[in-house]
Amino acid sequence: MRDPIPFNRPCLMGRELEYIAQAIESGHTSCGGPFSTRAVDQLKSITNARDVLLTTSCTDALEMTAMILGIGPGDVVIVPSFTFTSTALAFARQGATLRFCDIERDTLGLDPNDVAMALDDRVKAVATVHYAGVPSNVTELDRLAASVGAALIEDNAHGLFATHERRPLGSFGRFSTLSFHETKNFVCGEGGALVINEDRDVAAAHVLLDKGTNRKQFLDGLVDKYTWQGLGSSFGLSDMLAAFLCAQLEEAEAIRHARRSVAVTYRQLLEPLAEDLGIALPYEPLNATPADHMFYVLLPSAAVRASVISGMRSRGVFPTFHYVPLHSSPAGAMLTDRSHECPVTDDVSARLLRLPFYNDLTAAEIDRVVRTFAEVLRAAHE
Repeated sequence: MRDPIPFNRPCLMGRELEYIAQAIESGHTSCGGPFSTRAVDQLKSITNARDVLLTTSCTDALEMTAMILGIGPGDVVIVPSFTFTSTALAFARQGATLRFCDIERDTLGLDPNDVAMALDDRVKAVATVHYAGVPSNVTELDRLAASVGAALIEDNAHGLFATHERRPLGSFGRFSTLSFHETKNFVCGEGGALVINEDRDVAAAHVLLDKGTNRKQFLDGLVDKYTWQGLGSSFGLSDMLAAFLCAQLEEAEAIRHARRSVAVTYRQLLEPLAEDLGIALPYEPLNATPADHMFYVLLPSAAVRASVISGMRSRGVFPTFHYVPLHSSPAGAMLTDRSHECPVTDDVSARLLRLPFYNDLTAAEIDRVVRTFAEVLRAAHE
């Protein structure tokens, strides 16, 4: 068998190993070190945020938004059914009730029409996901959230460097969150960030990050000692991982170019085949800069997808599916206050197939992926 083509492969892009060695040699490998400061400055420049806090994961960053907002029992949070569990877990852990809403068929982001029907005065937050780095209808979602005094939170795990109407994704809500998991565009193994867009939330966020203390005020010379102020946890990212992240962010232009090339090549090869194969390709929005987080296709049915995945893997090419709907999951049924149908989510979840996608995927490998995909899909139709 030829060399396998995995679904994902993290790539060294620059000075990652050199920076990790420097972090170790500096003697400051825990959170809040010099590389953490550099990474925060880089991310603030990219996102135009009031502040950015590095966290151990995007999940942690989402949990921090729930804590800052004071979300708890009796509150409701609206989330898309088509997302990873973290988007919902972060609020459920604080005792909130979840309301799952459907997605738009083009953007695969939260559907404002469905959200509008779920709103009431118990809704404390609306969490939207920019799937594949494509903007959800964030302007309308922000308006809807504000109409009941709720906060908009952007789960932007897929969308660093993407823009909507010339604004960075993640800059529309009160908060947004980022992921640097090994499957994302910019990686450090495991990590995330809380992006804070309003001054009123900065101090509270730092208390949470500093394990419930006012340590930042102490470091800023505002108090002569720091003490326990309230809730918090060990959310901070190790400076060694921040060092890796700094090196990745320094190579942002190269990473973005590489991923754009992969996405464009997939589209060029698949567009002429789409009608014959009975597939749909990803939506390309106007007035937006894509993040090129992934490339997916929508197949005719769940049965065809299962056959294609099996057939491609047997030939050494490893595509995968994505989210299983949360609204019909065992946990989702326990944590919601309503039974609600999400037909677009059910349909998309059953038919979506993600193709291998990583920075150094070559044109020859993409061609092999597409040829294998087409052969297997044609065989599945027979």
